[in-house]
Amino acid sequence: MERMLEKLTVESFAEEMGKAFRLTQADVPAMDLVLVEARSLSARSGAPGGRAPFSLVFLGPRDPVLAQRIYPLESPSLGRLEIFLVPVGADAQGVKYEAVFN
Repeated sequence: MERMLEKLTVESFAEEMGKAFRLTQADVPAMDLVLVEARSLSARSGAPGGRAPFSLVFLGPRDPVLAQRIYPLESPSLGRLEIFLVPVGADAQGVKYEAVFN
């Protein structure tokens, strides 16, 4: 089941903190990305009838580093999500990827 991204809010991801989202894409190895941060980007409530902007940060393995693009992520509770990921940093724990929702 693929969820409509425009209906998801930062609260939709609150219960997913620390949980793995499975990435399966034909041209990259299957891997888990763990949700390590979900935060609102603005104190305002967003456009009338819209959602407030928010950001998600996922932690993945150190290798391979994924290129900036849309990837399918699977979550048991949220289903399949097509999310635009941008690598934003790496450390001993792995590579962090950010997804921004406007």
